[in-house]
Amino acid sequence: MKSDLFASENMAQQATVPGMTLQNAKSVKYAVNGEMHARQGSMIAFRGNLQFERKGQGIGGMLKRAVTGEGLALMAVTGQGEAWFAHEAQNCFIVDIDQGDALTVNGRNVLCFDATLSYEIKTVKGAGMTGGGLFNSLFTGYGKLAVICEGNPIVIPVTQQQPVYVDTDAVVGWSAQLNTSLHRSQSVGSMVRGGSGEAVQLMLQGDGFVIVRPSELTAKPTA
Repeated sequence: MKSDLFASENMAQQATVPGMTLQNAKSVKYAVNGEMHARQGSMIAFRGNLQFERKGQGIGGMLKRAVTGEGLALMAVTGQGEAWFAHEAQNCFIVDIDQGDALTVNGRNVLCFDATLSYEIKTVKGAGMTGGGLFNSLFTGYGKLAVICEGNPIVIPVTQQQPVYVDTDAVVGWSAQLNTSLHRSQSVGSMVRGGSGEAVQLMLQGDGFVIVRPSELTAKPTA
């Protein structure tokens, strides 16, 4: 049987080392030897002796839902084998986190991660309840984190001299050491008169970076 479908770049190969790699731009392959974590419903295929267990909704088991309904339910994958993960054909990126690093990521943009990483829910300082309360997940420790994004993300450097303002629906994540606050770019009077444009953004200050997606559409609530 012959087809471009069977091109080498589409064929899954046996993993040689444990851990995650990009299968292609839209999926992550994870060679499991012990335990890893992934968003529920993101496994698209597996082989080997693997168990999938829904993690409880207590502390450490559920990235808390914001008032908008956004959040991330997790599952633990244990055993030995290979699993493939994807979510709505979004682009996948692998981030290596070292000791001393701290990355804040929106729950909707987390695909899977090493069990060696620590994560906790943080309310974005200065954001109040605007933008769904902005409950984001803070990753620390060491290991790999797979991030998903609708389209190709934009990584914008943030400096002490030049803060960056981002739409709360477009932000994917940022360096956790950055200071955050809300910024109103449109006067109340302008809004009453029917002015267009985004009224409130998240302002980030300090030294680091912020990741945004090329879309302002609000993500659909996860189950």
